[in-house]
Amino acid sequence: MSRERTQVTSSASPNKRSSLRLCGAILATGVALAMSGFSAPASAAVTSVKIGTVIWIGYGPFYVAESLDLFKKYNLKVSLQVFSDPALIPPALESSALDGAMLTYDQVIGQVAAGKGMKVVMPIDYSNGGDAIVASKSITKVSDIKGKTVGYNPLSPSDFLLAYALKTHGLTDKDIQSVSLTPESVPAAMASGQMPVGVTYEPSVSQILSQGGGKQFRVLYSSKQAPGLIADVLVYDDKAIKAKPEQIQGVIKGYLDGLAYMKAKPNEAAAIIGKFMGISAADVKEQLNGVYNIPLAEMPKAFAPGKDTTSYYVSGAVIADLLKAKGQITQTPTTESTIDAQFVKALSRK
Repeated sequence: MSRERTQVTSSASPNKRSSLRLCGAILATGVALAMSGFSAPASAAVTSVKIGTVIWIGYGPFYVAESLDLFKKYNLKVSLQVFSDPALIPPALESSALDGAMLTYDQVIGQVAAGKGMKVVMPIDYSNGGDAIVASKSITKVSDIKGKTVGYNPLSPSDFLLAYALKTHGLTDKDIQSVSLTPESVPAAMASGQMPVGVTYEPSVSQILSQGGGKQFRVLYSSKQAPGLIADVLVYDDKAIKAKPEQIQGVIKGYLDGLAYMKAKPNEAAAIIGKFMGISAADVKEQLNGVYNIPLAEMPKAFAPGKDTTSYYVSGAVIADLLKAKGQITQTPTTESTIDAQFVKALSRK
């Protein structure tokens, strides 16, 4: 699964949500420098970095960092490659067409279960209402969608949220009539009266709720009812983790600078994010309420065993069970095979 969206451009469009093995002392020195926060001299060559992404409010710090060139002081020129179908991001990452990618954690589990060497190097956010099942006002509870037509994007966070909601209400996908739609297509399909229920994420959720003067549709179930279950993460493959530790740490630092800018200058940040997403600054501020961007101080907790779904050890088990039940994976990968906490740990110690 993924926050599934075809690649469009190397910069955002308003219309689109084997490493070299170094030996002995050379490898030890390189890793030590990277982990100590080493930054190359200003005269060092700037490295171009391509990160796969989609239009999603939780990626706002990355949008800010790219727009303001906040990666420059880490000798990186980061270009966000916008995809309309995130299912295409993992193959692009595996082929080295991308250096890194923003994916949902359930997507990482699916990739690792299929034998792909991809790991989470940084938690980004978790959806806190930004993903939702939206229905006509006549439908008041999840159990009411039994037998109804439901539009959503298969193998996406929408599919995952729907599966979880159905399971917790004693239903399965066999109890509904599924229609395959991209997240961006759900608002129009519901407005036309083609279907009473849709599953999507921001900004599409807000578009649906605003229809009919706000009196036509309601949020039936959202990610706020399962915090941490839909988590967005920065992912690199194993080859890149071994070959490009300085790049990865620079990307993480640039992201954190973008997050800090959002906190310090919320109005300016909202304008930047709105331009990237093709929505107003006011809409950005509203939609930010539906996500929780994880600060550096809390990032290590996501990589550690815990008691709730904000820990990948907990959410991963729930996700894997659902993926197996839906026949999307045949075996559950260990949590350790899906994460690499070294970069976050190194930054957290400073």
